[in-house]
This record gives sequence, structure tokens and C-alpha cells, in this order.
Amino acid sequence: MHASERESLILRLVREKGFVSFRELERCVAGSPATIRRDLGRLASEGRLLRVHGGVKHADADASNAELPNSLLGASFNENIARNLSQKKAIGRAAADLCKPGAALMIDGGTTTLQMCPHLAGLNTQVLTNSLYIVSALMGQRGTRVLVPGGAVFPEQNIILSVFGEDAMPRFHAPTLFMGAASIGAQGLMQADVVLVAAERRLIERADEVVVLADASKFDGPSGNVVCALDEIDVVITDARIKPGAAKMIKAAGVQLVIADA
Repeated sequence: MHASERESLILRLVREKGFVSFRELERCVAGSPATIRRDLGRLASEGRLLRVHGGVKHADADASNAELPNSLLGASFNENIARNLSQKKAIGRAAADLCKPGAALMIDGGTTTLQMCPHLAGLNTQVLTNSLYIVSALMGQRGTRVLVPGGAVFPEQNIILSVFGEDAMPRFHAPTLFMGAASIGAQGLMQADVVLVAAERRLIERADEVVVLADASKFDGPSGNVVCALDEIDVVITDARIKPGAAKMIKAAGVQLVIADA
């Protein structure tokens, strides 16, 4: 594949998805990792895309070059908290059952991941989270140690994100990352806002295992910006309302599917 063909393919992927991880580019583009990185450097220098931690994104998506965004796309935390609450509680309990005493964890902000917190009491875990709601829920637990990254606070979601692409997290590695999703489809796990994509890629790269907590409605959700492909996920925890087609899609990708009892 010639350089012009690689560049056209890279730009098409970025245009379609908003964010593309380095791992996905290595799967889709015929070329060595070093060659692909040279292509990315050339495209970035021409202003045709932006390199961010873990991948690249569309040049027009870089709101941080102009001014700091004060909100994220998608519904606010308070809008989502009561939706499918019984299912989310069951999913959170099932996720916590995967946590071993004394483990180091990363928990991404979300209304479903929040439901893990009551079940972590007494496990003496060390938790890195970007969610102020999760910080609040864990602070009263004796033995639970909480770490937070640096960055800007987004009030509607009550999360902390580094919007300028730099790595402002503690030097932290965890066996397991627990994260939610705006939607899940054949393309992978998706979020509404590209700022969330870059932040979640940084978390994924620090974990050995990715566990996604998503109630069944997320499999019927709209498309968005792809955070990761299905084969980058190890476990999906959902509820019994998941449709057979969605369950088949998850299993076909080699992902363990856990159905939580409400």
C-alpha cells in the first residue's frame, strides 16, 4: 500500500469515527507501526488530523485549541441516574463480585459504574476514578483508597477530564478497568463526545482487562464516537433484556457476556 493510499484510509477512518486508536489503525492499515506513525506525523503537521494520547482524532474535534469546553455532548448524569435503575444496581453488584480483596481498580465515571460502590466496602481496594460521584460514594468506606486524575471538572457529568491531551493521571496501573458506554454496536463501544473518547483511551491503556457495564438499552442506542473495538473488551455485564442478536454479536467478538439478575 502506497503512502497516499494509507493516508486516504487513515483520514477516512478518522472522518467516520471521530477518534481512531493506534491499535485499530495497525489492524486496518497495511504498514508497520513505525510507518503508520510516520504517516500520522505527516498528516498532523499538515493539520489534517490531531494526534492524541492513544490515537488520532478529527482536526475539527479539537475544541481545546480554542477554548475550554464547559459541557459534554449527551445526557447529563442527573438525567441518566434513574433510568433502568434496578438493572444498573444488579450490574454494579455483578461487577463488584469480580473484584478481589486488596485489588487496584480503575472505575470510569457513569451512572452504572456508580452502582459498584456500595459493594466494594470491606475489600480494601485502591481505586482510580475520574468521577466525583464515585469519589463521594467511596470516601466513607474504611480501607478504600481513592485516587483522582488532574484536569477540568465538567459539572453536568461531575467528572474530571484532561481536555488538552496530556497525561495528568497518577502513575497508576490496574488489572481491571470498569467502564460504561453511551452505546455498543458492531463498531465497538461508543461515547457521544470525542473528549470522553480520548480520556477513556488513556484508562484502557493502563489496564490489563476491560469490563464494560451496560444495561440492555445501550445496545439499541445511537451511534457515536468509537472508544474501542469489541475485541478490546474482555467482559460485558448487562441485564436479561439484551436481545439475542446483541448477545450473539458480543460473544462472536470473543467477549465474555455476563447477565446480571435484577
